[in-house]
Amino acid sequence: MGFNCGIVGLPNVGKSTLFNAITAAGADASNYPFCTIDPNVGTVRVPDSRLDFLGRLYRPGAVVPTTLEFVDIAGLVRGASRGEGLGNQFLAHIRDVDAILHVVRCFDDPNVVHVDGGVNPARDIEVIEAELILKDLETVERKLADAERKAKSGDKRVKAEGEFYGRVRQHLFSGRLARYFQAAPGEEQHWMRDMHLLTDKPVMYVCNVHERDLGRESEHLTAVRSIAEKEGARVVSVSAEVEAEIAELALTERRDFLEGLGLNESGLDKVIHEGYALLHLVTFFTANAKEVRAWTVRRGTLASEAAGVIHTDFERGFIRAEVIKVGDLVRLGSEQAVKDNGLLHIEGREYPVEDGDVIYYRFNV
Repeated sequence: MGFNCGIVGLPNVGKSTLFNAITAAGADASNYPFCTIDPNVGTVRVPDSRLDFLGRLYRPGAVVPTTLEFVDIAGLVRGASRGEGLGNQFLAHIRDVDAILHVVRCFDDPNVVHVDGGVNPARDIEVIEAELILKDLETVERKLADAERKAKSGDKRVKAEGEFYGRVRQHLFSGRLARYFQAAPGEEQHWMRDMHLLTDKPVMYVCNVHERDLGRESEHLTAVRSIAEKEGARVVSVSAEVEAEIAELALTERRDFLEGLGLNESGLDKVIHEGYALLHLVTFFTANAKEVRAWTVRRGTLASEAAGVIHTDFERGFIRAEVIKVGDLVRLGSEQAVKDNGLLHIEGREYPVEDGDVIYYRFNV
């Protein structure tokens, strides 16, 4: 799997419409709050022209892409942490996601009601962040209570852990996101990761704009970009309605449709590209006559570690990695031509895998 992300936002911002379009999962999407009752989960193939090329080159029995998983939960509203609405019930479902996709309404339409009466991206973002912070406080409070109970034994490590949770609680109480908390290297960073706090996750703002605003910078979009710049977040501008139209088209028709709108790629493609950049991910490939497959790992992953993503035996018995750059394959047309030009690289276990590497692993178990 490439990565997975939890989709959050206020009701009626286009979350479920967007989810339907990019996953073709058929989640209910209607013009009233709390339409999404249960969390919807959808998995989509990550489009990659390099994988398509390798499939044509090797003509394998199977071509397997990497995938992206979306978890769409009910819309959050102000007061969700106190039981208002339905969204708070489902925040636990996105504890383990890699990133948060925060869908923000950036279009005006009197026919689509806004839960707070009018479109205001900055206010909407503040509402969602406040509810996520309050949910994180619940997690920290439980951890703190448990540590304080155990600290009665006099264990200094448990006492230090409790003090750490107390500092995190104070940080959240001040209204600051968990990702701004400075945990010391070592145990504190371990304790922080172990909580899976929602506001500690990387964020991508998905601005749902009107079709007429695609490709231009609206006032609402500028407001979101300003917030994202301060937070180190990513921003993608899409039209959920346009994505829904694209989802209905045959693959051969989508390119012409996008060009007609003056677009180079779909909203899904933009989400994927920005998501990979946000999470520092790269894609490598394995290719032979049996199967061509794409794999996703974090940038800087060593060859031996990447081997373990394929199979634990590959990592345990790692001998070497034979690496070809997919760009060289495209340019020269065949694996043999790449070898003849001296472009097959023999790498050891400490080699950091790069985006576009085609790797053949030698191992012995």
